[in-house]
Amino acid sequence: MKITQLLTEQTIILDLAASTKQQVLEELANQLDQAGKLTDKQAFTKAILERENQSTTGIGDGIAIPHAKSSAVQFPAIAFGRSQEGLDFESLDGQPSNLFFMIAASEGANDDHLEALSRLATFLMDEKFRTNILAAQTKQEILDIVSAKEAAVDQPETAAVQTPVDSTQKKILAVTACPTGIAHTYMAAEKLNERAKELGISIKVETNGSSGVKNRLTAEDIAGADAIIVAADTKVEMSRFDGKPVIQTAVGKAIYETDNLLNRAVTGDAPTYTHVQSKEESDAGETKGGFYKHLMNGVSNMLPFVVGGGILIAISFFWGINAGNPDSPEYNEFAAMLSTIGGGKAFFLMVPVLAGFIAMSIADRPGFAPGMIGGLIAITVTGVEGASGGSGFLGGLIAGFLAGYVTLLVKKLFSGLPNSLEGLKPVLFFPVFAIAITGIIMMLVNPQLTKVYTAISSFLESLGGTNLVLVGLLLGGMMAIDMGGPINKAAYTFGLAMLDAQNFNFMAAVMAAGMVPPLGLAISTSLFKNKFTKPEREAGKTAYVLGACFITEGVIPFAAADPARVIPATVAGASVTGALVMLFDIGLRAPHGGIFVIGLVDGGVPNILLYIAAILIGSIVTALVAGTLKKRIVA
Repeated sequence: MKITQLLTEQTIILDLAASTKQQVLEELANQLDQAGKLTDKQAFTKAILERENQSTTGIGDGIAIPHAKSSAVQFPAIAFGRSQEGLDFESLDGQPSNLFFMIAASEGANDDHLEALSRLATFLMDEKFRTNILAAQTKQEILDIVSAKEAAVDQPETAAVQTPVDSTQKKILAVTACPTGIAHTYMAAEKLNERAKELGISIKVETNGSSGVKNRLTAEDIAGADAIIVAADTKVEMSRFDGKPVIQTAVGKAIYETDNLLNRAVTGDAPTYTHVQSKEESDAGETKGGFYKHLMNGVSNMLPFVVGGGILIAISFFWGINAGNPDSPEYNEFAAMLSTIGGGKAFFLMVPVLAGFIAMSIADRPGFAPGMIGGLIAITVTGVEGASGGSGFLGGLIAGFLAGYVTLLVKKLFSGLPNSLEGLKPVLFFPVFAIAITGIIMMLVNPQLTKVYTAISSFLESLGGTNLVLVGLLLGGMMAIDMGGPINKAAYTFGLAMLDAQNFNFMAAVMAAGMVPPLGLAISTSLFKNKFTKPEREAGKTAYVLGACFITEGVIPFAAADPARVIPATVAGASVTGALVMLFDIGLRAPHGGIFVIGLVDGGVPNILLYIAAILIGSIVTALVAGTLKKRIVA
């Protein structure tokens, strides 16, 4: 991703009105909010101030990079402000600051966004780049300077003649890290690499940034190092440096006391580090983030199974709704293959993949296998006669978090083993014990979770004799609220049960309501293009197909990115559709198929038209609510 996709004319202030540090922060945050990048300006400003209280982001040379990673950021962005006179920003070098880059990173920012943000930080180490920015006359000129710098950096360099490595040269390692891992982390690494190269010092720098650990120091690197510089304002993995000469300092000092640090490392002026691990340190280092981060790691890795599987199922319907059934006259071998791949395999793996990547986010790679096994148990071990699908999405979430924290416990229990057994931990001890403990707990818990699922179905069935419009309203909302999860499946199972009982109205309501969420968001991306990103507008095209084929999961990409606005919109539209279908007394005998089975609606053409109208009305409600709730995106 290019920096100019994050820094735009709408987020640039050529001449700041502010005269104090507090005013600068508020003015830049306000600029981001006006550009539609924030969901809560007050919460974001609070996050910026909290980061500023940890250590100043005025790094010197006239630069300040206030930054924060917050759920109040709707779209990752950069705001730029300039003060020709300069003002006091409590910079490390004690001098006034002229250039202010406010970096806003969202909790779910992907690696492309984070790398672009960190790349800007390294550009600011270039004096010529800073001078050009300060002299720019227009906003477009600033963007052109940034683009030119990116283009120059991206140009492949001519291969240089390799100089033989001097085996007697000191080997220095370094680790850089700041609380948010966006700016200082990479600026410090850039400065260490740059000065070491100029001084002829061999160095390798590991960065602990928001997008993960890059250029990680290996055991071989550490064993051969003469000294290690740890420039960090947050905790990093220190146990690996036990017994080595280590200089520990603030990340800012690696930017402005670079020569001093390198000189100390080369001359051996570094104390031997002895690691003493505390419980607090272990927990902080191992959990690596909060609930939302772990959940989004699972959801983002699950999405390809939802989209790929859903489209393959939809394509199989072109040969007939029962084309995948060998006993049907419509049977087509190719359609059956597509249906099996999409529904029987891709959809089957959704919950295990969700659980596996949640656990991996919590406990790194050792958590993946226990999470997958826990997710598989969630959808296969029911303990309830006649129940299918187990506890579904709900069980997968529980399995993922359970497996992650069980794996952390297992890792801690085996942390005291002799070094000679270190290699056996990830291949023997961790998987055996973590899988066993997670599996046993899920085997005991999942039947109870499945009972919750079946209880919801029983409750719905008991409503059959009450006001049917209200039942349709409830069923419609359930089909939309968790997009293929246990509540959605409970409503669908109820429709199937009523189908067996020769009551076809409930199945009609369930299917119509299940089509609304993806259709509604697809329509919204067409009507309100300025409320959706380009990738979301592209996903909207797919959502038309998935919604038409009754694949509610097609709305997941939108809900995962903005649940607070998307879910209320989908529930509103689907509820309206469910109520209308029951009001129109429409019946449908097919359990699946969406648009391909509308011809099977009871009552002929009049009811078919009413059924289509109910779906369209609900979809438009969803589209309008989503378009109203979502903020405008400023490119």
